[in-house]
Amino acid sequence: MKIHEYQAKELLKKFSVPVQDGFAIKHLDEFEKAIQQLKSLGINQYVVKSQIHAGGRGKGKVYNPGNRDEVILEGGVKFTTSVEKAREYAEKILGNLLVTHQTGSEGKIVKTLFIAEGLDYVKEYYLGILLDRTVSQNVIMASTEGGVEIEKVAAETPEKIIKVWVDPSVGLQAFQTRELAFALGLSGDTFKNFQKFIKQLYNAYEATDASLLEINPLVITNDNRIVALDAKMNIDDNALFRHPDIMSYRDLGEEDPLEIEASKYNLNYIKLDGNVGCMVNGAGLAMGTMDIIKLAGGEPANFLDVGGGANKETVANGFKIILSDPNVKAILINIFGGIVRCDRVAAGVIEATKTVNVTIPIVVRLEGTNAKEAGVLLNESGLNFEVATTLKDAAEKVTAILKK
Repeated sequence: MKIHEYQAKELLKKFSVPVQDGFAIKHLDEFEKAIQQLKSLGINQYVVKSQIHAGGRGKGKVYNPGNRDEVILEGGVKFTTSVEKAREYAEKILGNLLVTHQTGSEGKIVKTLFIAEGLDYVKEYYLGILLDRTVSQNVIMASTEGGVEIEKVAAETPEKIIKVWVDPSVGLQAFQTRELAFALGLSGDTFKNFQKFIKQLYNAYEATDASLLEINPLVITNDNRIVALDAKMNIDDNALFRHPDIMSYRDLGEEDPLEIEASKYNLNYIKLDGNVGCMVNGAGLAMGTMDIIKLAGGEPANFLDVGGGANKETVANGFKIILSDPNVKAILINIFGGIVRCDRVAAGVIEATKTVNVTIPIVVRLEGTNAKEAGVLLNESGLNFEVATTLKDAAEKVTAILKK
């Protein structure tokens, strides 16, 4: 689950991580209160920060949602020393459309602003923590190239990324925090402050069951403090039952409506840009299915994992979700019958097709227990099915249908 920057900073504060102070507002009439709260902290310069679940906000463009030809403002993150100018930025950003390289051309409506303190700093760094699945250890990545997308750094200057892996049996060690500090060229007070910062940040990452914690940029202020100027945080969905306080941060307005609907039926669904609807049991098989579709010349419209017990209800709900996407012109069902028998899956597909009234072509590939019996049921159903024998065959059939 993704959370907003201001929410991530609320969490980090609980673990004594130094962050940029600020207050979130959802309506313009809350602006004055936020400014007064900042002034009470002795703050007299401000940053107006759009809050959406996407990066590149500072380099994005703000548009009038009703007129995509009208650019209202360059950048969704604006610094100023003037309260009047901060108010002007807030008026131009809140409620309007922010387009960044991560949102795509459709952009996102800004429904929340973070009115934050403006900090004077001398240097920007990048710092990130995530799980390296290849070695089953958390990895801390640091770079002197703060304020730049880490993907760009990795592509153009990978030698500037320092990585330290943390053994889960012993946790983050002092020699590792020193290694990171030395690699970033820190010394004196900043060297000591950084070590304390990274320990607190790592504690926050582990305690919240985060799957990603990224500080970009991490800054050294004029008085040698280490401060998280930004914060991107994703929480492991499977651990949210342990964190009802974090679960309350979920912003449904930032999620795809179809993905929200699918979660009600315990279906794992992610919308994509293609026209081949995919219904598969098992995440790995779903990934493989999408790859084969692309190799055959098609474009998957979604990732949909119906789980190990595909039956009439799960298949029917899957159809409803897939068909809600107007771009879908054909459906590929790829089920491996291990836990569940293929003939039972076939019967469920037939019943679900009648219930939901699917009118577009469906290619079905069932493999495993009673696969032959399943093929007979599908062929004799009188419905609009194409039965495939292999995954390659299924992908070629569904792409051939789309070319007709």
